[in-house]
Amino acid sequence: MNQHYSNDMIAMQHNQMADDEIDLKELFLVIWKGKWIIMLLTILFAGGGVFYAKSQPNTYTSSVLLAPAQDEGGSGLGGQLGGLAALAGVNIGGGGGGTDVKTQALAVLQSRLFIDAFIKKNDLLVPLMASEKWFPEFKAWDQEKQKWNEAPAKHILNEEIYDEGSKQWLTDEETKQPLKPTMWEANKAFKALVSVSEDKENGMVTLSITHHSPIIAKQWAELLVLEINAWMKNDKLIETDKNIGYLRKQLEQVAIAEVRTLFYQMIEEQFKNKMLAEVQAEYVFKTIDPAIVPEEKAGPKRAIICVLATLLGGMLGGLLVLVRHFIKKPDEALKTNEELVKSDSEKQQ
Repeated sequence: MNQHYSNDMIAMQHNQMADDEIDLKELFLVIWKGKWIIMLLTILFAGGGVFYAKSQPNTYTSSVLLAPAQDEGGSGLGGQLGGLAALAGVNIGGGGGGTDVKTQALAVLQSRLFIDAFIKKNDLLVPLMASEKWFPEFKAWDQEKQKWNEAPAKHILNEEIYDEGSKQWLTDEETKQPLKPTMWEANKAFKALVSVSEDKENGMVTLSITHHSPIIAKQWAELLVLEINAWMKNDKLIETDKNIGYLRKQLEQVAIAEVRTLFYQMIEEQFKNKMLAEVQAEYVFKTIDPAIVPEEKAGPKRAIICVLATLLGGMLGGLLVLVRHFIKKPDEALKTNEELVKSDSEKQQ
């Protein structure tokens, strides 16, 4: 009896050790045996990748190179009066230690408040949320008239959500809810099109717009530069007017000649800031390399999409074959052990 038990234990240990070992030849044979499953999944994923790549419209990127239009070093007067102005709650500029205008403008450029105002002011909701494709301008030869006919570039709008004829957003027939996108959705979609990068070495800023219309990409890049300059300029004018009004009120309450002189100097500094802001069209960013209509597409990378889809299909097919094999293997080993035990029992009888 003990001898029979020992033989069973040895057989089970042998089978367990065999299961734990990785046999490359066995893996190759398993994969070769399931090659049709792997090929089928690879072909399916490759076809899906080609279909997806072709269904994606071309995208174009237009970029503008910007340089800071202001020197944040500050003047000598600003440094002398900075401490007193800070105590008075007034920002005279150029004092150092605070956030510079360029950094503030970059933060505003990606803020929800600015983007919402930009979309509403320039009426961008339809081209942003309803535009699906863009047919570029092309020329066709008219054989009868013996001349080139130019077909203008145009948008292809999503007719399921927007009626181009009536210029109205549609309503869902089942839920009776309007299909007009919310500003939250528009803000999210616009941010996905905008890219802002800063060169830490020279301070240059590159602003890019990616859209399936090359013309819109250029127009929106130019508009963003104009709007951020106007936005920051307006903020500066409001701030200086507020500071001047506050300093004048304080001046009326002060009788000491030396302090009144300091207040006059701070008011003079605020008038200088206001005058510079009024005369500068490019208040924050100066255009170094303007945006142009791109002639080459930026995406999608159709070849890469197809290759990745094919590889993914092959990997999933191989994984499926191996998983099926290793799920069946313990059942086969258990069946073999049962047959051995049954055979030993028959021999003892």
